[in-house]
Amino acid sequence: MTHAVIFEKSGSHEIVGFQTEGHAGYADAGSDIVCAAISVLVINTINSVEQFTDSDCTVTQDEENAGIYFRVNSSKNPKELQVLLQSLVLGLSGVAEGNADYLSITFKEV
Repeated sequence: MTHAVIFEKSGSHEIVGFQTEGHAGYADAGSDIVCAAISVLVINTINSVEQFTDSDCTVTQDEENAGIYFRVNSSKNPKELQVLLQSLVLGLSGVAEGNADYLSITFKEV
């Protein structure tokens, strides 16, 4: 199962990062459409943040655990960044809706 954690600033719903970890396990490697959907959403979000915002962010990968950790480093959190991160949550929620055995999403205040 893939576990996604969405980090929100304490006292608000402002997204300040996310983490995904684990293989979905829907099918064998190379045929796992749930894992592919999650990967596309996460990678596209990271690429979009880098391309379309001036936000200072850190991305760390853990290939052994199939993990990606994304964190916003600055307190400035422009609207464009929030739209991209909210779009990720929307996409992941859509995947989880029909595949709850393969993707869990939790929200954590930080």
